Amino acid sequence: MTFQQWLSVATLLGMMVLFIWGRFRYDVTAIISLLVALGLGLVKPEDAFTGFSDDIVIIVGSALVISAAVQHSGLIEDAVAFLSSRIKRVGSQLFLLTSCVGLASGLVKNVGALAMLMPAATQFARKSNANPSAFLMPMSFASLLGGLMTLVGTSPNIIVSRVREDMVGEPFKMFDYLPTGLGLLIVGLLFLRLGYRLL
Repeated sequence: MTFQQWLSVATLLGMMVLFIWGRFRYDVTAIISLLVALGLGLVKPEDAFTGFSDDIVIIVGSALVISAAVQHSGLIEDAVAFLSSRIKRVGSQLFLLTSCVGLASGLVKNVGALAMLMPAATQFARKSNANPSAFLMPMSFASLLGGLMTLVGTSPNIIVSRVREDMVGEPFKMFDYLPTGLGLLIVGLLFLRLGYRLL
């Protein structure tokens, strides 16, 4: 390997060490790594911030902003307070949470949808004297499946749409993924409702 390649590997390893250490936030670690690569000459100054002009970055960032806004609005807490007095069984609570996170993942980014509903899961677990992991693991799977329904649900869908546009001249539309994604979500929700103890 060349000296530049060794520097690249060292920069990546240093970034992974910072991620594992957890002393800095992930975004701060990423910026530090970019600045180190820039300082070492691994990245040209004119190319250093071109990634921020990508449509995918804007779409993902916008989805996370919307998710955070909904989370801080208090709507989730109000809904949990209303439903927790009516739904007592863990299985029913789980089905409600996985259905909500699955459907929300089709409208906003799946990670954002999961983050929105994680406080609701911990509240349900506390009121039901259940382990929070009984809700959180199935919800993570439901968010992955729900993200398959639309173009903005998960980042790979956007990337695949861009590749298709380059290959055939037409990208995927917002709901082109829906028939397959919705079918997978329904099957996944049924499995999570009936077999959540296996997780």
